[in-house]
Amino acid sequence: MKKIAVSVCAVAVALIALPAFAFVPPDGKDDCLLYGKNCPNVFDGLPERIAKLNKEIAKGEKVYTPNELKKLKRMLKDDNETMRVLQKPGK
Repeated sequence: MKKIAVSVCAVAVALIALPAFAFVPPDGKDDCLLYGKNCPNVFDGLPERIAKLNKEIAKGEKVYTPNELKKLKRMLKDDNETMRVLQKPGK
């Protein structure tokens, strides 16, 4: 009986931990970038985020809906503006 209980607990723990190891399929959507989901401990700098956005936008409508692409482009525009402001020399 103890062995069965331990086995059930081990399976439950493994199933709970599974989402923590989620990854982006090579040709799939990056839910972390788009929705902020499935991204534990992801700390990208602004240049890395801009590069990721460009890569995801390049996938186009094969992967993303038009609304999702619009959202990604808006995020890219905002990040590029932030980068421009940060690189602007002081007075």
